Amino acid sequence: MRCKAIRRPGSAALDLAYTAAGLYDGFFEFRLAPWDLAGGTLLVEEAGGTVAAIDGGADIMAEGSVVCGPEGVVAELLEVINQVS
Repeated sequence: MRCKAIRRPGSAALDLAYTAAGLYDGFFEFRLAPWDLAGGTLLVEEAGGTVAAIDGGADIMAEGSVVCGPEGVVAELLEVINQVS
């Protein structure tokens, strides 16, 4: 009820790039490998977005679960994820 659509073309790196470019409002994914995260999270950060581990930890590369986007979107995504997990 809190979102209009969820899109997933199949590539975490592409999803992160789309988030950095503003095509996606935000992105989250569980159990990704470091090579899925490294380039895309840098793009999001350089575009001014927030990148966080879903579990609240600081090391997204070790955790592999990430949420990113503008700060407000990340906060809302984390709220919903925590409610359902």
